[in-house]
Amino acid sequence: MVKKDKEQEEKMEGKSFNANIVGERILADECDEARLLYDQGRYGEFLDRKFQYSLLEALYLSERGKLKILKNKKEIGHEDILKKASKSEKNLWVRYCVYRDLRKRGYIVKTALKFGADFRVYDRGVKPGEDHAKWVAYPVHESSTFSWYDFSAKNRVAHSTRKKLLIGIVDEESDVTYYSISWTRP
Repeated sequence: MVKKDKEQEEKMEGKSFNANIVGERILADECDEARLLYDQGRYGEFLDRKFQYSLLEALYLSERGKLKILKNKKEIGHEDILKKASKSEKNLWVRYCVYRDLRKRGYIVKTALKFGADFRVYDRGVKPGEDHAKWVAYPVHESSTFSWYDFSAKNRVAHSTRKKLLIGIVDEESDVTYYSISWTRP
């Protein structure tokens, strides 16, 4: 990290900024804190002079104390958002555990819907736009099952996009174990 970025990060330490829930989107006005998070970790997408965050990004930033999420000018707590969102998306907690764990380990995690996966994961030090993601990731709970056909389909998606398949298995304590799978030619 260059000296200027480190100085900016120290200056922003402990500061948070607001984002509003607008329909299904979470939007924040452009500000120094949002710009720094984007520049350093590619949090959110900059569109129409606002930063737009996925639900998982917003939850993670909220948990870290970087983002206050507002609805009708009233702050909504991290736990309240998690409970409400879990009702509409049954696999949210598993997805969030994997997202949070990968982010804490220093990876940039973005959506991979166009690849038919949950996430694309960039190797440490690599930012979207600078290089391609290394993995497509699928979070699963340890008690869930899928067939060999499902596994093969996931592996084919990874292979066809020139990425490795990363399965994140979340246990009952919300710990994550990863398996990286790739094609091999004998």
